[in-house]
Parts: sequence; structure tokens; C-alpha cells
Amino acid sequence: MRKPGSMKGLEDLGRVRLSQNFFFRDFLHSEIADFYRIPNIPEDPELAIEAGKRLCEELLEPLEATFGRLHIRSGYRSPEVNRFGNENKLNCSTNAATAAHHIWDMRDFDGCMGAAACIAVPWMIDRYRDESDWQRLAWWIHDHLPYASLCFFPKLWAFNIQWHERPRRVIQSYVRPRGILTKPGMANWEGDHAAFYEGFPALRN
Repeated sequence: MRKPGSMKGLEDLGRVRLSQNFFFRDFLHSEIADFYRIPNIPEDPELAIEAGKRLCEELLEPLEATFGRLHIRSGYRSPEVNRFGNENKLNCSTNAATAAHHIWDMRDFDGCMGAAACIAVPWMIDRYRDESDWQRLAWWIHDHLPYASLCFFPKLWAFNIQWHERPRRVIQSYVRPRGILTKPGMANWEGDHAAFYEGFPALRN
């Protein structure tokens, strides 16, 4: 598939089914792109589709099957949109740092493929109130899913969840307690963390 050069082409890309419940169109919305009128269109749709399918099939589908409908805050970000966001301090990292993350159609420095989306889980929002409760979901994901990285934010406990060919398995947060929750080499990385998410539903696929 070529980069869409018409509205019909973009419609066709949006209809690409990435997994049972997710289509490419679900991930094309961007406030930066909308407000500043920058097309959020992949340069390499085939790579974006391949990476997006892995993100959806291996991470988002199990989350939605287990916790119910997910709220997608943001997903795919074109190199042009991301560059503009970085240069104008709109909470975007550099393109090099965002490759194989929000920029699905750009491999990272090591040539690896990856994709990320920022999501919120209404099931969590409805049941928990303490600022630090985001750790419950973080540890549940750590123990059940093959994520590459997680990064949690204060509003709605939304978080970036990444699939990557070489997962680093790092969890960080901008919510208290801020910083790195776990990563390989930390004492808390291995073992059973079920005490953090007591009462959570069992994983469903």
C-alpha cells in the first residue's frame, strides 16, 4: 500500500483491520494534526500496519477483552506531526526517540519495528480514586502482557503502551510516585505482584 494521496486512499487505509476490534482509523486522530492542519498520514503504510497489528493483537485486544472498552487518547503520529509537536513543545519527543513508538512507520535506531498508543481504561477510572492506584494496573499488565514499555500520566491515568520487537519492559510514570516503577535489574521486576491488583479480573483473550 502506498502513502494515501487522496481522501479515498485515506479512507481505504482507515478501513484496514488491525485486529478483531480495532481498525487503523481508530488511531489516526491527533489534536496537533487537527488544530494545526497537518495531515497525519503514514509515509510507509505497510510498516505502520504491520506494527499496529502487533500492538492491537498482543496488547490492546487482551486489555479490552479483560477490562471492557478502551478509550484511545492517541495512536499513530506521522513524522511531520511529531516533528511539529516537538519543535513547538507540544509534549512530543524527537522523531528519533519516537520512532517505533508513536511513529509506527519509522524503525528505531537499531532497525526495530514498534508501535504505541495512549489509552485510558474506564474500568479503572470507575473503581479507584487514590493518585497512586495507577500502579495496580501497571503491575497487572507487567504480569500478564508482553508490553515493551508503559508510561502513565495524571489525567484519567492514561498511559502509553508500546509493542516492540525487542521489549525493554520498563514502566515509568508522571503520577506519584513519579519516575521508574520497574525495569530489568530492579529488585521488584521479577516475581508475583498479585497483591497490587487483588480483585482485578482474570486475563481474557
